[in-house]
Amino acid sequence: MKATAKAHPIQGLVKYHGMRDEQLRLPYHDSISVCTAPSHTKTTVEFDPDLDSDTFVVGGEELADHEADRVASVVSRVRELADADHADYPVRLESENSFPSNVGLGSSSSGFAAAATALAEAADLGLSLPEISTIARRGSSSAARAVTGGFSDLHAGLNDEDCRSERLDSPLEDDVRIVAGLVPAYKETEAAHREAADSHMFEARLAHVHDQLAEVRDALREGDFQRVFETAEHDSLSLAATTMTGPAGWVYWKPDTIEIFNAVRELREDEGVPVYFSTDTGASVYVNTTAEHVERVEEVVADCGVPEDASGARGTESHGVETMVWEVGGPAEVLPESEALF
Repeated sequence: MKATAKAHPIQGLVKYHGMRDEQLRLPYHDSISVCTAPSHTKTTVEFDPDLDSDTFVVGGEELADHEADRVASVVSRVRELADADHADYPVRLESENSFPSNVGLGSSSSGFAAAATALAEAADLGLSLPEISTIARRGSSSAARAVTGGFSDLHAGLNDEDCRSERLDSPLEDDVRIVAGLVPAYKETEAAHREAADSHMFEARLAHVHDQLAEVRDALREGDFQRVFETAEHDSLSLAATTMTGPAGWVYWKPDTIEIFNAVRELREDEGVPVYFSTDTGASVYVNTTAEHVERVEEVVADCGVPEDASGARGTESHGVETMVWEVGGPAEVLPESEALF
């Protein structure tokens, strides 16, 4: 009746935007991502007959209103699928992230993936990872891909048989390095997804996103780093064009975001470094490179945000952009009892 699970957040490579069904969180088109490790969410759940009601605590704060409703939708789906009587007991859920949340680094993906995996285990569902991905999708479409891990592909569809995630094998997994440039700026993506189809750029995105999906699938299979992450960079710009031309005119990027973009392009053009930027709906930047070049790339990204003096030299008043270096993470997993949060 108690279980703990861990999941890694995702970086969108070909990102989904907008939902054809908000309750089931069915996206308009397929999407591909890569999990980032060792960043992770750990979640412990327990079905307990002594509780008065379900309680959800994330980062020490009890959830309420819409945030609680999203978790409740995952719990409800688990109860619908469960045969075990104890799954009807009130559930206690506690979750912790090892990385900053609500800054564009995929915390909802790992959060709902870990929750769905722990709940499925505690309810004795005995499901495969693709099947668990359909539960996690109730909380966040990106969470479906965090369940299957590595490079994963969430297929669009109108039901759980079709709209589920599968892992894509690639020889790139061991060599890819991701320098996360943290640009603090609280963001909320729900409203942007809700109004996606109202952008005059949305139909244009739908027209070309299928070519991008095919390109990335083929490049992952072939182990072609440049094709994968060049496409991801282009897709980030396409996504931004759609969000910025919606009714609310969402602009997530900050000055440091743009500075990182420019620094990445200079590294690529002037030094021949294989490096590409990517963003989801947030100001923080994923900078994708290889193990051979990651130290140089991190140095350059960390130097962004440091002011220059009149001569063009970098000053010392600022510590620059905070960076984290990640590798490709695996699927969501159930942890031993000794790692439970309570």
